[in-house]
Order: sequence, then C-alpha cells, then structure tokens
Amino acid sequence: MVDVMPQLFFFGLLGAAAYLGFSKLKEEAVRVSERNRRSAEEVKTGAHGTLVRGADGVYRVQRD
Repeated sequence: MVDVMPQLFFFGLLGAAAYLGFSKLKEEAVRVSERNRRSAEEVKTGAHGTLVRGADGVYRVQRD
C-alpha cells in the first residue's frame, strides 16, 4: 500500500495557497477598478485629484 498522507498534505497546502492567491487577486482587482473609476471621473470633470478630509479637518489629495 502506498502511504496517502504526504500527497493529502501536499494537495491541502496547494489548495490553501490557491485560495489565498485568488482572494488577494480579487482584492487587487477591486482596488484597481476603483482607482480606474475615480480616474475616469476626474478626467470627465477636469479635476486634478480627489480630496479627502483628514482627521484634523484639513482636505488633502487622496493617495492610492
């Protein structure tokens, strides 16, 4: 009989790595699409950046 435990462990690690990689890929895709949407909106309105209000009440250009 062939011992199945090493293969099971290897494929478990492979599946976990694939799952984590895919979830990071989805997060990055959402971040990039949001940045592209904001950029297209800025081009449409002629703005030079998106302002966000900081904790001290001062508006600053949003950084990605």
